[in-house]
Amino acid sequence: MAYMKTGLWLLAMAIIFGAFGAHGLQALVTPERLETWDTAVRYHAWMSLFLIAIAGTSFQISDWVYRLVVAGLVVFSGSLYLLVLFDIPILGAITPIGGILMIIGLVTAAMTCRTPD
Repeated sequence: MAYMKTGLWLLAMAIIFGAFGAHGLQALVTPERLETWDTAVRYHAWMSLFLIAIAGTSFQISDWVYRLVVAGLVVFSGSLYLLVLFDIPILGAITPIGGILMIIGLVTAAMTCRTPD
C-alpha cells in the first residue's frame, strides 16, 4: 500500500511541477534551466510510475527498493528543482547521487522480485 500511495502522491507532484515549469518558469529562467527542470520532472514522473506499477503486481519486492527509489527521486529531482529555483549550480554535483540511488533501487528490484509462494 505504501508503494501505491507514495507513487500516486509523487506523480501528482510531478504533474504540478511540470505545469509550473511550463507556465510559471518560462519568463523567469533561461531555456537551459527550463530543460533542467523538465529533466527533473521526467525522472520524477518515471519513478512515481514505477512505484505505482510495482504496487499493482503480485511480485514481492524488497523494502529497500522503495527506500532507494524514493530517496533517489528526492535527491535527483529535488536537487535539480532547487538548482533551477535558486540558481545554485553546486546542487548539480548532488544530482548524480540521486541517479545512483534510483539505479540501485531498480537493480535491487530486479534481483529481489519474486512471485508469492
